Parts: sequence; C-alpha cells; structure tokens
Amino acid sequence: MNVQTRRFLLAGTALLAATGSLAAVAAPRRRHAHGAEGAPAAAQSDDESGPDQAAAPAGPPAASLIGPVDTVARWACIVDVTTGTVLLEKAADERMPPSSLTKMMTAYIVFSMLKSGRLKLDQALPVSEKAWRMQGSKMFVPLGESIPVQDLIQGMVIQSGNDACIVLAEGISGSEEQFVAQMNEVGGKIGLVNSHFVNATGWPGDNHYMCARDVATVAVRLIRDFPEYYHFFSEKDFRFNKISQGNRNVLVDKGLADGLKTGHTDAGGFGLCASADRGGNRVVLALNGMPSSNARAHEGERLLEWAFANFENATLFRKGDVVEQASVWLGTQPTVPLVATRDVVMTLPHGWRTRVHVGVDYQAPVAAPVVAGQVLGDLVLTNPGLPDIRMQLVAGQSVPRLGLLARASTVLGQKLSRH
Repeated sequence: MNVQTRRFLLAGTALLAATGSLAAVAAPRRRHAHGAEGAPAAAQSDDESGPDQAAAPAGPPAASLIGPVDTVARWACIVDVTTGTVLLEKAADERMPPSSLTKMMTAYIVFSMLKSGRLKLDQALPVSEKAWRMQGSKMFVPLGESIPVQDLIQGMVIQSGNDACIVLAEGISGSEEQFVAQMNEVGGKIGLVNSHFVNATGWPGDNHYMCARDVATVAVRLIRDFPEYYHFFSEKDFRFNKISQGNRNVLVDKGLADGLKTGHTDAGGFGLCASADRGGNRVVLALNGMPSSNARAHEGERLLEWAFANFENATLFRKGDVVEQASVWLGTQPTVPLVATRDVVMTLPHGWRTRVHVGVDYQAPVAAPVVAGQVLGDLVLTNPGLPDIRMQLVAGQSVPRLGLLARASTVLGQKLSRH
C-alpha cells in the first residue's frame, strides 16, 4: 500500500549540497552596484526642466525584503523580471494618475499589431486635425500628412508625443475611443488589476488611473513579449520635422537604464518607469508622485542601484537535476530519481541562500511500473518573507515492474520478516 509522506529537508541548500542529500546548488553571482508648444506643464508634460524641490521622504517608508526604505516617491514598485519577485513596494496597489506612463500600454497595443502583422513599421498613417491640435508633449506631426509607424513610435516613446499617440490610435482602431477600449481589454488579459484608461496619452481625465504595480507589469510584459521592439525605449534622441528632441528619461540618457518612460501631471507628480540589466539580472522600477524632475532622476538612480546592490538571483536547481531518490515498490530497481522539470531561480537578498528550506512531496513508496517523465511529486522551496516556490518532480528513468515470481517472492519475504 502506498503511504502519503511529506518529507521536509530543513536545512539550507548549501548544507544539503555539501552532504549530498540534494543535487549541487549553483553558486549565485554577486551583482555589483554601480520646450515644446502645447498646454502648460500643470496639465500634462514630460518636461525635464523646472525647479528642483526638496526631496524629503513622502509619507511612510517603502516596504522591502530587507526592511523599510525611505523614498520621496509617493507610489513605488520594484520587481525582478526573471522571477517576478517584488523587491520594494509603497502604496503599489493604490490608484494614481499615470500621466505619460500610460504610453507604455499604448506601445503594448502597437507592438502587438506589429507582431501579428496587422501593422508595418514602414506603413504611413494619416494625421487628423485632432492629432495635430493635441496639446502637451508633441513630436509636431503636420496636419494632413501621413507619417511612418516607426517615426510615430519614436515620437511616442522618445519625445513622449501625445500627437503621435493619437495618430497611432486612430490608424489602428479608427478612433482613440475604440483604441482605448482595446487598451482596457488587453490590459486585463496581461494582468493589470487596478488600471483603467480613458485616453491613449495619459492626458488627465476622470477615471483614468493605474497603480505602480500595474505600471511595472506593463514594463515586464513589454520586455518579455516584444524584445524585437524594446530597443525603441533605449534610443537617446530623435529628429522629426526638423526638430530634434532627446529622450526624456534621464537614466536612459546617462546609460544607467535601457527604458522605459517618464511622465508628469500636477495631480500625479513626476513619474518614472525604468529597467536595466546587469549581467543577466534585470530589474524594473515604477515610481510616481515625486516633487520634481531632478528628484525623479536622483531617486530613480538611487533605487535602481539599491536593487542591484542588495539582491541576487540564485539558481538552486537546474532542469534535469536529481532532487531525491524515491523508493520503488515491486520494481526492478529499488529507487527512482526525482528530477527537476525546469531551472529553479530565487531572487534573494545577499547572504540568504543558506536560509532556503527545501521540501519534497511524493507518495512513498512509488508503485512500479514507473515511466520516465511521469509526475511523481513536488519540490517546495520556502524562505521567510518570500513566496513559496513549487515545482513538479518527474521520474528520471523508467522502472519496470518485477515479474510474477519475483513479486510473489518479495511479498512473501516481507510477510515472513514481520513474524
């Protein structure tokens, strides 16, 4: 009879590797820290100029895996892209005016159209009067002309052109209103839980909001889903209609980040979503509600460096590693290896790797016959303060059942041993 067992291997993974109880744990690598025409900035702008205000912490500190962190941002969320681990958050689920951070969702729809073949980079879209008259940040599209999609994307993500967004929205969906309906529909599908859009630009509007966690989610999805188009966010300048403008993201301009977007409104303050990769370790940070463009630049740089200086990605198991040997009932061999089905990576504060507890859930003994690849149990990784990780374990090889005589002999021998 199979007996349900739960075996907790309550030891750090480094100790388990040393004693041979589990497959060797790969040692993690330590990361080393390192004016336009339009409406006034009070309405909506990504202008990098303006007075520098005192950068005092805004409200209570942010929560992180290693304790509270003061920040001038009113809303914040920092995420490791590889594992999805939230490194820091502050009012991350609270609704906020997203300003031009909205354009990341607009870009997501545009990139989706490109990837599906429904839109081409060299396809020209007409400029309507609505787009031409649009205020705030602009790329200065000429009325009545048609602009290539590639130029419009650059105008949208580099110059933060509201006019470019309108041209793209109307060209894709027929009207901005229909495009916005698509933004809301797709937003729900990609995991946005506290966002609602009423325009494609981020222009202030009733019932137009996002939360910092959703901003980070859009960034992660842009990076994962459209690597072939992500380069637009890292371009430092763009010239259109005889007007040259630089990327409004200071971290991109300084080479500290390779994307994504800035924004500003009176109600939302100064916002920033940025991402950087250091040695294969990528982080996304979403900040909003800062008092000035200078505070935004300084805080973005400080928290990006904080993330890389304090956390590492540890590969605890590789796909195919033998995690445990499970006993087999009436098999041609006494055990079968339980094998990892994928790489298991955890984002950990430096020095926490030995605190990871490893558990294995499976039926013991495993009844023969066993087929290679058969799901036999689960690996459970726990660490205080971090979400648990579960992964299926499969048989690393097939184990045939013993022949009739051998089975009878085994059963008889076990019965005799009990008496």
